Amino acid sequence: MDNFLTSTLKQHAPLISSGTIGAINWHWLDHGVMVIEPIGVEVSHLDHVLLSAGIHGNETAPIELLDQLMDDLLNGRLPLNVKLMLMLGNLEAMRNGERYNDIDLNRLFSQHHQNYPICAETLRAQQLEALTAQFFESAAGRKLHFDLHTAIRESHHVRFALLPYKENEKYSRQMCDWLSSAEVEAIVLNQAPSATFSYYSSEHCGADSCTLELGKAKPFGQNDLSQFAGINNGLRQLVSQGLPQSPPTNVTLKVYQVSQQLTKLSENFEMHFSDEVKNFTAFEQGEVLAIDGDITYRVEQPREWVLFPNPNVRPGLRAGLMLVETEQDAIF
Repeated sequence: MDNFLTSTLKQHAPLISSGTIGAINWHWLDHGVMVIEPIGVEVSHLDHVLLSAGIHGNETAPIELLDQLMDDLLNGRLPLNVKLMLMLGNLEAMRNGERYNDIDLNRLFSQHHQNYPICAETLRAQQLEALTAQFFESAAGRKLHFDLHTAIRESHHVRFALLPYKENEKYSRQMCDWLSSAEVEAIVLNQAPSATFSYYSSEHCGADSCTLELGKAKPFGQNDLSQFAGINNGLRQLVSQGLPQSPPTNVTLKVYQVSQQLTKLSENFEMHFSDEVKNFTAFEQGEVLAIDGDITYRVEQPREWVLFPNPNVRPGLRAGLMLVETEQDAIF
């Protein structure tokens, strides 16, 4: 087979859609989507692991990490002991070096694509939902989904994870132990259902899911992948050995939960802090965060941390999140 990423960007489909390489069966499902599984085992009882990247086309570091992972698996340099789906999301945006073309793909899952006119991104969201549901449908083992991203701006936590909302507010301790072992510095708990890919796989497919944010978005070839060595090693351990059986020692994982959302209601929306403010910058109670006409957003808790501030979104969309710290043991 040709290199996975190269063939995906060039829209080159293999001459055959499945085959065997060494000890691995591979199945090409569509551009940017492959499933591989080890030979000689009962596949349904294996952990089913979905690794996705490129849901935002300009977030290239995790795309490059997954491409190297796939190359090592297919060439026998890394053993495989899970059923693995590798998925690259917004292919046209990847080719153009853009976050998205018409609509943010990560706002279109859980049927939210039905709320917009048909375009390449609504069709891709629908396709990825179907492929994800099909992949997890036959799983008798653990179901895991890590959706890899990079942030628009710099962050005080270079590597952090967002866990989708769960009604029972209980998350997988093993997954969080894996995040710690992979040098993730913090996790953020979403407090409401959303249209993200990780929420879809969690809510509709029963997977332990999270969105992983790794550094800052850069063009292909300009990433320093060494700063993601922990994540890279963690992913390789995950597909070859599974989740850790015991928690890592001497690791402090900060846990935040969403305290309020800054919604852009009109084109009059204005942030009251610099565009250079990093993710996880702290603000004190009473400070003004943004003004939108008659609406003033202020810090409501003694201290809150900002995440994903972006005043340039369309009216009606999230322009930022505010966070408070919580205890890790409370989420299990």
